[in-house]
Amino acid sequence: MLAAELEAAAAALRRGGVVAYPTEAVYGLGCDPLAEAALTRLFALKQRPLQQGVLLIAADFDQVERYIALDRVPADALARVRASWPGPNTWILPRSPAAPAWIAGAHDGIALRVTAHAPAAALCRAFGGAVVSTSANRHGHPPARTAAELRTVFGDGLDAIVDAPVGGLERPTAIRDAISGEFVRH
Repeated sequence: MLAAELEAAAAALRRGGVVAYPTEAVYGLGCDPLAEAALTRLFALKQRPLQQGVLLIAADFDQVERYIALDRVPADALARVRASWPGPNTWILPRSPAAPAWIAGAHDGIALRVTAHAPAAALCRAFGGAVVSTSANRHGHPPARTAAELRTVFGDGLDAIVDAPVGGLERPTAIRDAISGEFVRH
């Protein structure tokens, strides 16, 4: 059943849809990061300001590499980031020209995570690339941790749901600046 759900969600992403899927701690909402209309719709569903930006989640480094201005990342910083992936570590890196401004919002960098959470990684593999990842909630409200909660909050506003368990983290992943190592969110 999960394979069919993953393919349906990947197909929805390719059509410019908004999907929900489990991450390490909560459900995430996602879309194709290159589809501005999909991201606009996602922000409308969340009732979240566009200038806040979103992070991208991926199954492996190859899926996020194009979004990073690698020439602006010191070798030791890149080694630290890569050593932490796959895993529940989100890093802000310098954004390459391949990363559309609508992903970053008012920020100069781009937040990226290569996940070890099997359902989220499988979705990225089925889609064939990184996927937008932002908590599945209305702005200012707690994020959904189950598919049932998603349906209560978003009704039929989502194009697909990957109904699988979230990971074991109590809170969404910490976000760190890759260059300085400083925490942006604990």
